[in-house]
Amino acid sequence: MIADLPAAVGKQVRICGWVQTMRTHGKIMFFDMRDRSGIVQTVFIPKNPDFAVAKEARSEWAVSIVGTVSDRPAAMVNDQIPTGKIELFAEGIDALSRSETLPITIDTDGFDIGEEKRLKYRYLDLRRARLHKNLVFRHKLNNFIRQFLTQKEFVEIDTPYMTKSTPEGARDYLVPARLEAGKFYALAQSPQQYKQLLMAGGMERYFQIARCFRDEDTRGDRQPEFTQLDLEMSFVEQEEVIRLNEEMLIALVKELAPEKRIQQVPFPRISYQEAQSKYQTDRPDMREDKNDPNLLAFCWVIDFPFFEKTPEGGWTFTHNPFSAPKPEFVDDLLAKSNISNILTTQYDIVLNGWEVGGGSIRNHRAEALQSVFEIMGFELERVKRNFGHMLEAFSYGTPPHGGIAWGLDRLIMILENEPNIRETMAFPKTGDGRDLMMDAPSDVDASQLKELNIAVVKKENVKKPN
Repeated sequence: MIADLPAAVGKQVRICGWVQTMRTHGKIMFFDMRDRSGIVQTVFIPKNPDFAVAKEARSEWAVSIVGTVSDRPAAMVNDQIPTGKIELFAEGIDALSRSETLPITIDTDGFDIGEEKRLKYRYLDLRRARLHKNLVFRHKLNNFIRQFLTQKEFVEIDTPYMTKSTPEGARDYLVPARLEAGKFYALAQSPQQYKQLLMAGGMERYFQIARCFRDEDTRGDRQPEFTQLDLEMSFVEQEEVIRLNEEMLIALVKELAPEKRIQQVPFPRISYQEAQSKYQTDRPDMREDKNDPNLLAFCWVIDFPFFEKTPEGGWTFTHNPFSAPKPEFVDDLLAKSNISNILTTQYDIVLNGWEVGGGSIRNHRAEALQSVFEIMGFELERVKRNFGHMLEAFSYGTPPHGGIAWGLDRLIMILENEPNIRETMAFPKTGDGRDLMMDAPSDVDASQLKELNIAVVKKENVKKPN
């Protein structure tokens, strides 16, 4: 690795990477060689038997170079990079892969290039230092979470991506079941039901860095698939979940983003009603100085209303149907009365005006969950058809439990001072859900559709009125 070269002065080494830039001074050639760990200056002289190969090389060729690590002359020391005091005196070069002229530049931050072109050539876009830094940070964050929660006796458990389509809020991505014609799986919008069933299974402390899928309309900061930290705990109340997550966020910032300053610890708490009254939003930006890119203002928003009116005059949930009401409203929920005033145990964690996580204490009693759906106007038969597995699980001694999910893409976006979550993902899609690099979504062969017992009905062109 190039980053290791300063400790190898006087030794012969072999490095592999990309030619970043080339320049000549008289008859001597200089390469700036790059790998994922850094950049080093490489020197070729005419006496080198591979000098002709070196002269032929161009930017972004992948090459292998053998040479001796040497101290730079004092006048040529570059204090701006970690390898600035050394150089590699080349003795041989192999061209591993040649490169055409790149369709996009990669030596800038990339914001000067149209995003659609960047996404089309994402594999090149990822070579730029900023995106490389973001993905390395993402790895470190995931690793930190795993270590922190493992020390707290959580167990990491994978849950299925393909599940049952149930009315939980967003639109499902559907997957046809070839062996059962006319039936479909749904890609999981979240592990919500599975993690509650893990609590029914006695796991007590679960977490997962989970992939989630939601077929939502175009929005600037949404993606068809995204990643969240998902965790659940048995035999807990709201205070215990909040305290654990606050401890983890504080430790994460201290370890991974020490340049950041958390404005207030413990994090302030504000009710939904107060947030709406004071800030006109349930995601208040409470920074004292909004021009300070390293200031982090966390806050908890609590005491959300459980239900809200639909345009048709009925009721729907404000967050998800699995939340429990606050204890003082349990009787109202079961009686399906005083609906507009029922408050839920939902808690959101907000950072600099962004919701970066949300959770609740859950309904763990079948009759309470059933009441939620009945308030929403579901017939008992539909409740059983969609959620019978949950109702049955709750009839077998399921413990009280609660948890939270963090939007990891959004959290990384804020900590890395990026303008949107696409800059934190390796292969994001456009705002309208297209993958320009793979050209997806795309047509499929008619034979595939026939095998799935599916026919595509194309809409006829409708003439617009004059």
